[in-house]
Amino acid sequence: MVRVALLQMTTGIDPEVNAANIAQAIADAAAGGAAMLFTPEMCGLLDRDRARAAAHILPENANPVLAAAREAARAHEVWVSLGSLAVRGEGDDGRNANRAFIIDAAGEIRARYDKIHMFDVQLASGEVWRESAAYAPGAGAVTVETPLGRLGLAVCYDLRFPALFSALGGSDAIQIPAAFTVPTGAAHWHVLQRARAIEASAYVISAAQVGRHADGRETYGHSLVIDPWGEILLDMGGTAPGLGFAEIDPARIAAVRGQVPSLANRRPVAPCQAGVDA
Repeated sequence: MVRVALLQMTTGIDPEVNAANIAQAIADAAAGGAAMLFTPEMCGLLDRDRARAAAHILPENANPVLAAAREAARAHEVWVSLGSLAVRGEGDDGRNANRAFIIDAAGEIRARYDKIHMFDVQLASGEVWRESAAYAPGAGAVTVETPLGRLGLAVCYDLRFPALFSALGGSDAIQIPAAFTVPTGAAHWHVLQRARAIEASAYVISAAQVGRHADGRETYGHSLVIDPWGEILLDMGGTAPGLGFAEIDPARIAAVRGQVPSLANRRPVAPCQAGVDA
């Protein structure tokens, strides 16, 4: 069994405060026996005022939250998944990256993943989101070896795109850190998370933002750990930040895949063709 910790956060507009909260959670996770801590999407800064946020979106090597997490991981000898940070982009179009980091127990970065799918929508509630205006999408799927086994990386809105999870097929666990809105979370969060676990026959680990944030937004919460059969092992609710723990059993993965061998039975599917009249 491998113990994991999830940090449910109400991330604010001050990266130094957020960094301190994450560092404390790393210490608490280690004290609680966790081999790895998972944090939500945009755990270092959540600010929809893009002019105000710009001063805090720095290159990776200058990001104070990443530096604090690496130091705490090294000090407490625990792996850390930073669900994502806003990082200054390397491209020519001025857009940034929504980047996940996997940090090992020596404080070294083992993997990076830039969120592929951008949340561009106008909701019935009146909320308007144009993530692609500020963030450039990533280019491909990423997996990495961790104490849990092979971990597939996804972020928030990626949850809705099955092709990405097909590419992550064979992972022992998949992380889906998020900052889901309340309307979409209430409608789809649990059912999509369980579906991803079932179709991958893998654990799904989804640390989430929760509550009302300093920039005025409200997020859904309900950080989850789901087993390969689709059973919810941890649900941290939708009201408050905090630290939760769950146990990952590698034998459970093999048992489920033996009972429902959908990964082994996959076949390539040709593109749809237009019907032809007889």
